[in-house]
Amino acid sequence: MPGRDAGDVLTATEKLLSAVLDRNAIATDDLISILFTATEDLVSAFPAEAARTMGLGRVPLLCARELSVEGSMPSVVRLLLHFHTDLTLDEVVHVYLDGAESLRDDLDAG
Repeated sequence: MPGRDAGDVLTATEKLLSAVLDRNAIATDDLISILFTATEDLVSAFPAEAARTMGLGRVPLLCARELSVEGSMPSVVRLLLHFHTDLTLDEVVHVYLDGAESLRDDLDAG
């Protein structure tokens, strides 16, 4: 994430959420809920605010603090998106952007 101000957090969150929705062809009506986590250094905005500005205000949204683990990557927003789909687990595209790809070398970053 280029910076840690509110605009940077919201822009990065919208970029991630848009990529997940696009790459998995998820329509708004298929969404059940979205859980966002942010590392402890990101304190300027709630990541869920980005989803609301994208028109997802009817979807239950929750923000939480990522565990602070020594040596972990800073300035990371993650999301766990629950949705209705006919995709198999192997067909779901997991999205990691802007260096976060290194967090999961066991998955195709999409």
